[in-house]
Amino acid sequence: MYPMLRFAKEMLKFRRAPRIGVLEPHVSTHRCWPLDLDPWIELNNGRTLTLYDLGRLPMAVRTGIIDTMRENGWGITVAGNSVRYRRRIKGFQRFTMVSRTLGWDARFLYMEQSMWHRGECCNHMLLRGAITSAQGIVAPARLMQAAGRETESPALPDWVAAWIAADAQRPWPPALPEIAAADRNGDLPA
Repeated sequence: MYPMLRFAKEMLKFRRAPRIGVLEPHVSTHRCWPLDLDPWIELNNGRTLTLYDLGRLPMAVRTGIIDTMRENGWGITVAGNSVRYRRRIKGFQRFTMVSRTLGWDARFLYMEQSMWHRGECCNHMLLRGAITSAQGIVAPARLMQAAGRETESPALPDWVAAWIAADAQRPWPPALPEIAAADRNGDLPA
């Protein structure tokens, strides 16, 4: 279940927070609640992705990007991500999340987010987001122009550029392995 109450709390909490630049970090503090847990009583890896929304969307509000998107009838969607997990976040632990935009290319915004507990990074995510409209993907430079911001992205870090290049080599759609007829259902191609 999506954490709607926590999401609303974060949006209310930061609605009057000082504005930040598009590339500046947004910092928020959270707690690992029982609905976030896996069978080992620690933050579930899938829930981590959901909780990252609680940092990313208030960040977009503070930058003013959300207002620009609403004015133009645009949305935003996740178009890819990669997460590195290194430390456990256990039940009821507080953690700090840092969210920021790194830059953009002709199609996507690139953001990084991390969760920290007692000075140690627990996990780190690189995310690619697409601005969407009824006509398709909106170039991030167009979003920045509409928001009255610099349209040219800073150079993306080398590790981000390498991720983009590696992901471009990945086949789409993926090749399906041989699946026994008994295991097939109507969702899979014959």
